Amino acid sequence: MTCTIGTVECIWRYPIKSTGGEQLQRADVDTRGLVGDRLFAVRDGKGKFGSGKNTRRFRRMPGLLQLRSRYPDGTEQPELLDPDGVTVAEPTAYLRRYLGRHDVELAREEAISHFDQLPLSILTTATLDWVRAAVPDVPVDERRFRPNLLVRTPPGTRPFVEDEWFGCKAWIGGALRVEFVRSSERCVMTNEAQQDLPHSSLVLRAIAKAHHARLDALAIVVAPGPVSSGDAVVLI
Repeated sequence: MTCTIGTVECIWRYPIKSTGGEQLQRADVDTRGLVGDRLFAVRDGKGKFGSGKNTRRFRRMPGLLQLRSRYPDGTEQPELLDPDGVTVAEPTAYLRRYLGRHDVELAREEAISHFDQLPLSILTTATLDWVRAAVPDVPVDERRFRPNLLVRTPPGTRPFVEDEWFGCKAWIGGALRVEFVRSSERCVMTNEAQQDLPHSSLVLRAIAKAHHARLDALAIVVAPGPVSSGDAVVLI
């Protein structure tokens, strides 16, 4: 038995981890995730990757979210854009000046994954609308939560409906098949300023109080395939 749970409204890819990403109309998805997603990262001299938090693999590097990254058409090397949206000629040199650190470089993924957790993050408009209502004085859109797919759910869908999908599989479009595993535990990166979104601690506080700081559905790729805006998401 199958059930259509929504349609793909937005596709987001983040060529350089922890920077603002690019919105796409179509993307290829393989077992690693969206092709090119977080394939590059800012790496420091100890091999840790720039992030919004400090962990065994990641190093907090404030300011990265004010930058953006994208792949020019037909290329596999991402462009880094400064806070004004201007393409940076030499990313590593720019990052060293911008971050005030001489030990960082733009690095392609090698043996250690750049992903915080699983390959795909999927968020519903029902949950996003709940966050907006919970913090009405704070500008909120999906960029705060950095999903790969924003799924438009039918009117009346309850917030955090993603929880009901865990352990299930879904077809997205004609070929892509995913399995939902768990949700992301949100960190201070949710609060940070990026482009036209101001800093606010209220966002994470609201999610923590209502849903144990967890939000989205993380998935693995069962069968690779393309995804396009408007594709149906069919729960199996």
